[in-house]
Amino acid sequence: MKKNRILWLTQLAMLTAIVLLLQMLPLAVGPLQLAAFALIPIVVGGALLGVGAGVWLGVVFSLVVLFGGDAAAFYAFSVPGTIITILARGVFAGAAGGLVYRALHKKNSWAAMVSAAVAVPVVNTGVFILGLAIFFLPMIGSLTYFLAAFVVTNFLIELAATVVISTALLPVVRRLAASRLRASR
Repeated sequence: MKKNRILWLTQLAMLTAIVLLLQMLPLAVGPLQLAAFALIPIVVGGALLGVGAGVWLGVVFSLVVLFGGDAAAFYAFSVPGTIITILARGVFAGAAGGLVYRALHKKNSWAAMVSAAVAVPVVNTGVFILGLAIFFLPMIGSLTYFLAAFVVTNFLIELAATVVISTALLPVVRRLAASRLRASR
């Protein structure tokens, strides 16, 4: 049992490092910052290690956004609103990925991974839009259309990248899950 826990913690630590790396690397295509890749280890972590790991990875993702400068423009409007919105989107996105995968993987692991890979960016963006509506809409006024275009573009990039890459990683997830199962025996 101790060996299995060490393996779980090691895998979680590696995925945490990957989230940090992907969120902090300035991956850009033209004017678009592609933070989309940081959602992939959240999907994989939720699928491989469970809902709690997905939540943890979502929190790590959120903390990098909060302290890495990506949320700086929103602090000017509402510090509490920024913190609540950014943390909530990471927590709920990580939980959604893990819950969706857990609910579907016994029936079809491929469908479970695709569904989890869709759920994470949908929840991430949905909670962000909800936070914008609650905390920032009255303050941003003329920027509403710009933000909407940016959010939709970013969402489509996140969705495509997360679904394609997470699904491609399914054999790795299966192999790691099998090794965890063997380690627990």
